[in-house]
Amino acid sequence: MANELSEVQRSLIGKQNKKGQTYTDPQHLFFEAPRTPAFFTGSEVIKEAIRRASVDVMVAYPITPQSEAAALIGELYAEGYVADYMRGESEFAVMGQCAGAAFGGARVFTTTAGPGTMRAFENFPMWVGSRLPIQVIVTCRGINSPLSIQPDTLEMYFLLGTGMLVWHAETAQDFFDWILKGYIVAEQPDVHLPIAVCCDGFFVTHTKDTVLLTPPEMCLPPYDPYRSPVPCMDMETPPVRMMRDPFVMKSNYISYMTHASWQEETRGACERSRKHTIPMIGGLIEAENTDAEILIVASGTAVSQGREAIRLLEDEGIRVGLVKVKTLRPWPGQEIREATKNAKHIFVPEFNVIGWLAQEVKATIPDNHRVIAGPHVAGGMTMPAEVIVEAIQKALGRHVTTLAGRGS
Repeated sequence: MANELSEVQRSLIGKQNKKGQTYTDPQHLFFEAPRTPAFFTGSEVIKEAIRRASVDVMVAYPITPQSEAAALIGELYAEGYVADYMRGESEFAVMGQCAGAAFGGARVFTTTAGPGTMRAFENFPMWVGSRLPIQVIVTCRGINSPLSIQPDTLEMYFLLGTGMLVWHAETAQDFFDWILKGYIVAEQPDVHLPIAVCCDGFFVTHTKDTVLLTPPEMCLPPYDPYRSPVPCMDMETPPVRMMRDPFVMKSNYISYMTHASWQEETRGACERSRKHTIPMIGGLIEAENTDAEILIVASGTAVSQGREAIRLLEDEGIRVGLVKVKTLRPWPGQEIREATKNAKHIFVPEFNVIGWLAQEVKATIPDNHRVIAGPHVAGGMTMPAEVIVEAIQKALGRHVTTLAGRGS
């Protein structure tokens, strides 16, 4: 298995932490341990994942719709499952505090949403450049005026350029599994990058679903900071020095080259995460019926709406395939090219006005005139499966009774 533990971590397998949880080999915890069904909201699922994640530090600042998750993790701190918990004075401050904790060798977790993501944004590339494997949950919401607290994935568009790992959960089950698995991937020495596990706020965070949970008495082995490709701070290692010499003062050319080469390295680390991610989450995409002439390519809850649209179209004799994009960084370019090679029409439904996923797909595949960007909803609007059905019927030249007409 590509996701290996250090000798220190392996030496702890089978031993118990202060709460009586047993440090468990991730392979066993994820794929072999018994699972028990629970009926939870996505926010409650975040809490249950962190209960099992051996997190050292959680830094919180409330912003809808992630506030409930932050509060629930505060309960975990009170119960002794999280070593330290603090509140920042702003979203920007939170991400700086997360960096300080990670520099000190802690396993760090935080949450954000919408405008909070934007206010904190400068820190994310800094996390990447500093090789800090912090995990942030992004419960997507609208970021533009007029104000909306409803889900909108526009903020993910900004995250794609930071260099961090970006995964997009469709369901609460994805959320539970990927939070735990995300730490194992992000902390690999040849990766060692921050990870954003994103979901569509409210649609996942505030909706109840049946989730299969691993035993609460099992937890991940703790983070071993001495596997980091850059030094952590402790009593024997001087405080981290981003620059060995003040080269900015000596030569702009050296400064530029240093910065450019490090960006290449961090993006190379993101690409190296593929070999760790694929066995963890079962591939970077999930594909069904890719021999069909019509495909839906989607991520997040747009996948769920696509599944229902496919069922409705099947009743009308129209066969449609599906590609669920799990990771946006690393981008599954080769997998998407292979999955879409037979398609004549590729629809990309999205919960944002930009259509960033369609842009990514168009930049990936040959004959990209096949890509139909949409349908789109934005600002927190829902996307009934019938809207996707209508878009496909129109592209096929079929007579369409509009959704509004059906409801009248």
